[in-house]
Amino acid sequence: MKIVLASNNKGKLSEFNRLLSPLNIEVHPQGEFNIPAAEEPYGTFLENCLAKARHAAKLTGLPAIADDSGICVNALGGAPGVHSARFAGEPGNDQRNNALLVEKLKGVADRSAHYTCVLVAVRSAEDPEPIIAEGRWYGEVIDSPRGDGGFGYDPYFLLPQVGKTAAELTADEKNAVSHRGIAMVKLMDEMKKRWAL
Repeated sequence: MKIVLASNNKGKLSEFNRLLSPLNIEVHPQGEFNIPAAEEPYGTFLENCLAKARHAAKLTGLPAIADDSGICVNALGGAPGVHSARFAGEPGNDQRNNALLVEKLKGVADRSAHYTCVLVAVRSAEDPEPIIAEGRWYGEVIDSPRGDGGFGYDPYFLLPQVGKTAAELTADEKNAVSHRGIAMVKLMDEMKKRWAL
């Protein structure tokens, strides 16, 4: 089965392909079909995610999966949240986003944060029953980066229970515990049931 991923993020693409390969699903980025990025005007992960999935399905005629995810920092009232990828402005840049996050938390004692991931799968642009799955991954923000893996805020996202940042985990370790890994397991279970995979 061929599914379009409503993203061109290489990190997400490789995670999705690794996770969905047991179901014999091939994930192709929307850029392969020359699809422009969808507008993401909403204040919630779910609304943006659904808009992206429907947009990709409409322009390819294929089933689509979209992901909207970000880091939510308690001391910042849940920010950067849906603005995680462009926290420091356009165009999105991991280095600048991380620098701004660390700067905003200077002198702040509460460093607790979590990643949220919402996934949506649609069979078509008009699918009346989108499959929706959510995952959360709890940790805290540190001031200095550690690790070479992952992407986004991973080098600054410490998992106190294992004493490592998300960027210090192997891809398999990360997929087993991450917000996207958790949401993906839920999504795959529903896809198997509802789409007879």
